[in-house]
Amino acid sequence: MDNFLARALPTGVGSMPMRDHQAAVEVIARYLPQLPFWPQLSQYRQEGMINQFAAAMPGLRQRDKTPYIDVTVPEFDHELVAFYEEYLAAHEAEKVADESRFSMGTRESAGFFALLETLHADADNLIKLKGQVTGPVTFCMAVKDHDGRAIFYNEQLRDAAVKMIALKARWQAERLARLTPAPIIFLDEPGLAGFGSSAFITVSAEEIVAALSEVVAALHQGTGLAGVHVCANTEWPLIFDAGADIVNFDAFGYFDKFILYPEQLRGFIARGGIIAGGIVPTSPDDIGSRTAEQLVDLWFSQAGRIGELGVELEQIFNQSLITPSCGLGTVREEQAIHTLGLTRAVSDLIRQRFG
Repeated sequence: MDNFLARALPTGVGSMPMRDHQAAVEVIARYLPQLPFWPQLSQYRQEGMINQFAAAMPGLRQRDKTPYIDVTVPEFDHELVAFYEEYLAAHEAEKVADESRFSMGTRESAGFFALLETLHADADNLIKLKGQVTGPVTFCMAVKDHDGRAIFYNEQLRDAAVKMIALKARWQAERLARLTPAPIIFLDEPGLAGFGSSAFITVSAEEIVAALSEVVAALHQGTGLAGVHVCANTEWPLIFDAGADIVNFDAFGYFDKFILYPEQLRGFIARGGIIAGGIVPTSPDDIGSRTAEQLVDLWFSQAGRIGELGVELEQIFNQSLITPSCGLGTVREEQAIHTLGLTRAVSDLIRQRFG
């Protein structure tokens, strides 16, 4: 990890409700000028969590506009060999090439390029840039094979998917690093909220940690910082054990669950880990229900509880980011704008108290 003092800077999660990418970027740049993120617009099917990152997979086919992996087609073995040949070349190269299958295109990731174009001429205020990919566990549990079985349960397909996501994350970091050092890439892992349920039957903690760790290692190879975002509760030691630099969680709704692992949390902070507290609510029922002052008081209350673990308040501040609790793709446009404005206001007030 580089010597990044987060100091309660505000940033966002990823999804936005707009239909115009440039408009979304302008809103993000207005409220989050020091640590903006590129927007994923949920209005477009190709920007969904699976479609946006699936194109590089061998055996990828479509059924009723839903991607799946078919290992029974005659050309699958050829596609798999070609995938691993390109993976090895990209993995060993100094940079992942823009023409590689592991890069991102303007059709499915227009917000990424809109952000770069907007900021290229005026990067003076930037401290970091943030991107995101669908996390390997969520991806592999969501994508099915030809029999309707999650590809996580197929070791060969899981390995290919994890490697694909790892290089897509690294490519992002390398592109964003042209504007800021050590950009942040979040692995969005909403699927991890289901760990321990019947949906994850036979999935071990070791398999999850291994998948996350491979993507984290690729980001570190590409000089990026690796964050993991889970928008509900999970077994948080999985994230700590994977070597993530940043943990992003719904601090508004799940802080009491997050702090149930004091030893692991204390160790995470001790090694420089950053807590990205999603303290600004994004549920449609909760948006607008709290003022910035109320959320700041909540943040200090939670910081006090972390302080009881033996961590100084100044260190908590230096190793904290402020975010919405989840993405904003399913709320109204005015609610999304309000939430980003509130995130900025909460950050400003916390930073003022620390001088």
